[in-house]
Amino acid sequence: MLKSMVVLAGGIALASLCAAQASAADVFSLTSTTFKDGSMLPKKASNVNKGNNPNCVGENVSPELSWANPPAGTKSFVLLMEDPEGRAPAGVHHMVTYGIDAKVTGFAEGELSKPSDKFVGGKATQGTGIYNGPCTPANVQPHHYTFTLIATDLDPKELPPGLTRPELTDKLVPASGPAPHIKGSAGIVGLFVKPAN
Repeated sequence: MLKSMVVLAGGIALASLCAAQASAADVFSLTSTTFKDGSMLPKKASNVNKGNNPNCVGENVSPELSWANPPAGTKSFVLLMEDPEGRAPAGVHHMVTYGIDAKVTGFAEGELSKPSDKFVGGKATQGTGIYNGPCTPANVQPHHYTFTLIATDLDPKELPPGLTRPELTDKLVPASGPAPHIKGSAGIVGLFVKPAN
């Protein structure tokens, strides 16, 4: 009898462990092979100096980004990059992209640095619809470049190109009318500051 109870308790513990691991594996997540969450972005991810900003020291190569386990009912994704420590009061919107089909599971390094039929370009603070890398000044604390992937129930072709971050937010979470179109979100943070040398 005691042996049966020990085996039963062990079986329940094993089943609980397997269930916990399975549910952890099913979490909607955004990752990168270019940088680890909370670590420095490579110099090549910084924007190109076009003669007017010495803090742009890179090649404007967007990082590789991939995701897994989107919420049920996802029809498209929004992908944003924000620098909350940038220009006051709202920070800098470095990338505003949306209309990414639910079948897409990521972007290769450099793929977001140019227009593509895989996404609709919005309007970043810099006025473009593509990735705009960091131009953080030297001798400051590293800025936190936050990549946010939002799963939506919107058709990939539903929103027009050129939406700013606030305009996109209004479409995702209407002030009146239908319920919010957001199914879930995932994020990753890369740090950057202009190298001292």
